[in-house]
Amino acid sequence: MSDNHDAAAAAMQELLGVIDALLAPDGCPWDKEQTPVSMCDYLIEEAFELVEGIRSDNDREAMEELGDVLFIVLFIATLYQRAGTHTLAESARYSTAKMISRHPHVFGDSQTKDVNAILDTWEAIKRKENKKVGRKRVFDSLPKGLPPLLKAYRINSKAARNTFTWDSDEALEAQLADEWREWREALDSGDAAASEQEFGDYLFTLVELGRRKGIKANSALDFANQKFLNRFGKMEELAESRGLALPDLDLDAMNALWDEVKADGDES
Repeated sequence: MSDNHDAAAAAMQELLGVIDALLAPDGCPWDKEQTPVSMCDYLIEEAFELVEGIRSDNDREAMEELGDVLFIVLFIATLYQRAGTHTLAESARYSTAKMISRHPHVFGDSQTKDVNAILDTWEAIKRKENKKVGRKRVFDSLPKGLPPLLKAYRINSKAARNTFTWDSDEALEAQLADEWREWREALDSGDAAASEQEFGDYLFTLVELGRRKGIKANSALDFANQKFLNRFGKMEELAESRGLALPDLDLDAMNALWDEVKADGDES
């Protein structure tokens, strides 16, 4: 492990050297114009590409995109350091101290190995930390820019950690049935705004049911999206191999092709 750490440290120094060269007086004009704010969209884009590489089980792509994310993070850290705001070392030490504090079962006296107890302790420690920096409410630390499906998961998770959730899965499933009924009633009423609101309530409740079963809705939907795209692409290839064009086919013909693709057993 020590050799791996030494190699990683050396590689990080090389990457920081590249960043210093890019930001030098005779460096890259574009890079020298960047600010932490201007780099935010690039960070988000690279993070999405990393997630895609991970979820597609493409180790090579994950390795490359992890490097791109690391570059952006180090680039932003260097910009802050040059502005005299804070250093990369300060950020690293802050994270180190926080992780040690939040893992008393590893670095402290706690002997518990129960995952639920560990998560309860994590939440309690976070509440203490948040009070010190003026975050007094449960959801004060929730990032405002989270995608809605991911935000719904985090809201439900935090609410549950603070004991504000349904008493049982059965009660939650009953609530889900109620939300479905309310959505259908809103649809039947012809009220578009109410239909959208009730559909959102149904989704929010469904996210919590998935969370209780160990399913992250954002990840599950991403996999479902990719599975559909893969199957549809294979359906197009199958149609083309037979001299057919999908736009010219009726729904029954397309469903027949879809079923053929599914019959191949490829769930990717």
